[in-house]
Amino acid sequence: MAPKGGFELKTPKGTRDWDGKHMVLREQIFDTIREVFKRHGGVTIDTPVFELKEILAGKYGEDSKLIYDLADQGGELCSLRYDLTVPFARFVAQKNIQQIKRYHIAKVYRRDQPAVSKGRMREFYQCDFDIAGAFDAMLPDAEIIKIVSEVFEALGWDGRYTIKTNHRKILDGIFQVCGVPEDKIRTISSAVDKLDKMPWADVKKEMVNEKGLDEEVADKIGVWVQLKGGKDLLEKLQQDESLAANESMKQGMADMQLLFDYLECFDATKAVSFDMSLARGLDYYTGIIYEVVTEGSAPAAPAGSAAAAKSKSKPKKKGKASEDDDRSDDPTLGVGSVAAGGRYDNLVGMFSGKGQIPCVGISFGVDRIFSIEAARMAAEQGREPRNNETDVYVMAFGGKGFDGMVKDRMRICNQLWSAGVKAEFLYKKKPKLQNQFKAAENNGVPFAVILGEEELANGQVKLKQMGLDDGHPEKEGILVPIPNLVSEVRRRLEQLRKLEEMTVDASGLRVVDGIKGESVVTGDADPAAANPDPSVAEPAAAVDPKPESAS
Repeated sequence: MAPKGGFELKTPKGTRDWDGKHMVLREQIFDTIREVFKRHGGVTIDTPVFELKEILAGKYGEDSKLIYDLADQGGELCSLRYDLTVPFARFVAQKNIQQIKRYHIAKVYRRDQPAVSKGRMREFYQCDFDIAGAFDAMLPDAEIIKIVSEVFEALGWDGRYTIKTNHRKILDGIFQVCGVPEDKIRTISSAVDKLDKMPWADVKKEMVNEKGLDEEVADKIGVWVQLKGGKDLLEKLQQDESLAANESMKQGMADMQLLFDYLECFDATKAVSFDMSLARGLDYYTGIIYEVVTEGSAPAAPAGSAAAAKSKSKPKKKGKASEDDDRSDDPTLGVGSVAAGGRYDNLVGMFSGKGQIPCVGISFGVDRIFSIEAARMAAEQGREPRNNETDVYVMAFGGKGFDGMVKDRMRICNQLWSAGVKAEFLYKKKPKLQNQFKAAENNGVPFAVILGEEELANGQVKLKQMGLDDGHPEKEGILVPIPNLVSEVRRRLEQLRKLEEMTVDASGLRVVDGIKGESVVTGDADPAAANPDPSVAEPAAAVDPKPESAS
């Protein structure tokens, strides 16, 4: 769409507008994450969306090139924040904080190549939880992983995700034992971190041809970094004499042993995988690192596959290819990790110049989580998020001489609002009944309160549950005395909520299709479990159990 000025009316590359139905789903994700953060004692903070350029400089390794620098206007040189971690470290150092559990939900900015439909954005939300302070080893780290587990279980992913864990000191120890020169450890680490996107042969080629590593050293690294498991893998590392003799390895393995022990206390080991390929490219990590992935995180066509080759062979659009081009249709690009973090004990000290304040934390990528949730909902017979959370639509109808009852509709709405019930009515004095029903149906409103002249004269209104099947005894609604309306609406909303939860649990609707982890629970639902309470039998027809969709 081109306005009179001649420029194209659109959002910048890597950004998007969010309409009502998408905002509802995103807010539900925020609320779920925020509730878990509060449960674990988090306090929220906020920091400026831009920082002094020197605050961000030198903290992100190879990713520093993705920082958005603001134009020099003759004052302080500033950059948009790349993440919420470095600003948090600056916050802790500046205010001389010794201990804090903080959470922060805000936008960050990265000049990465976008793939909007896969949640890979240039402007996106992060939800961070960090624990700062000197505590006994691995206790805060274990709680962070417990928080990760609670968030994804609360989102309904039912264990179908994997929390990949590793330790910087274990990686550094392996590199030292294998003979990687000290000045190449970070650059080789960034190559290893690509093993989730590239086969080992390609990663090795990058190490040797681009990073200048000896091929024999690369082969030694390959023996270890392709391993994954649990405590069994830790035991295998401990049994290797060359690794066990390395001081960095000793420290890393002791930490991982403690971590697994503590996670068992938290009942949080189910989705955890000790993955030696996990490296995390950011320079500030010093200990435990982790990343949460799903099947949707991986590309549909891994680099080097036939499908990837076919994609590359497709004719390109005219004009010069650009890193601004959206890669949503690129089969070699997946959603990526949906959460990541780790321990960064030295970052605060970079700003304070005093003693270190050890920190560990996690960052959830809400836009990537949203893309997976939205795709799942679309797969369920085209079901999409609602535009709003309205519970009741107040309507009126009548015959000849019908005046629309606008003041009566307003009074009923006010009665519901005053009781905390979410309600709406149509802004027409004499609306057609079909238009009122259409407005309610378009927004997925579960109940309608219908005013009629005769019913109103008797102090009653009709309460109707939307979407009931033909032949249902309450298809046309029930009469409710106006003084009892609020209590009846609340009762039925609670019944509907419980029924939806039972339907979800029985039919597996909360299972996120295409997501798998270390352990997957399967099995047929118990038909009796769908409705254990006969008192809610009648509203059951309002919710049609949908089969688990296939991705």
